Amino acid sequence: MERFRIGVLASGRGTGFQSLVDAAKAGTLGAEVAVLVCNVPGAPVIARAEAAGVPVAVIDHHGKSRHDFEEEVVAVLAEKRADLVVHAGFMRIVTSTLLSRFPDRVINIHPSLLPAFPGAHAHDDVLKYGAKVSGCTIHFVDESVDGGPILLQKAVAVRDDDTAETLSQRVLEWEHALLPLAVRLIAEGRVKVVGRKVTIDDHGIVLPSSAAGPERPG
Repeated sequence: MERFRIGVLASGRGTGFQSLVDAAKAGTLGAEVAVLVCNVPGAPVIARAEAAGVPVAVIDHHGKSRHDFEEEVVAVLAEKRADLVVHAGFMRIVTSTLLSRFPDRVINIHPSLLPAFPGAHAHDDVLKYGAKVSGCTIHFVDESVDGGPILLQKAVAVRDDDTAETLSQRVLEWEHALLPLAVRLIAEGRVKVVGRKVTIDDHGIVLPSSAAGPERPG
């Protein structure tokens, strides 16, 4: 049986991508990182992929329609036989051109407790609102903005002296723990999506120790 394969889409630094590579190397991902697709030429994530020996496809979205851009992305993912598409800091909203090819097989990580604070400036929005709790969410991607069915969430307290940077760093630690876990759950066939409801068979699963020891996801 062929190993479960993921295609990662990323646009920036690539710390989320690195968490997947590290988990694969440690044998805790349950999958192979088959390809990185990056839409920003020269983004730091490209060097991370090259260092890890992961194939890279740079597909610049500028000057292309969303349809044409996504057709190119889908062609790469199909060539690499990706079973799951993981958005790890991918700063593009995708459409049915991609989503229809991977039904319930595209996930994203967002730095807030959705449905609160969607969009690109979650940490700033949390602080401006005065929320006492934030966190991160892994959800299935649909054509909305951060609105797909929720797979995993983790709450992080907001401190009185937090800035967007300090809050981001604490949330990021959990992002790096939950993203590989989400891939493993899907790769092992533990996840079922019915409408907006996502059920997980989490028997024997604990959160990675890199975040905060043996807690159940939630």
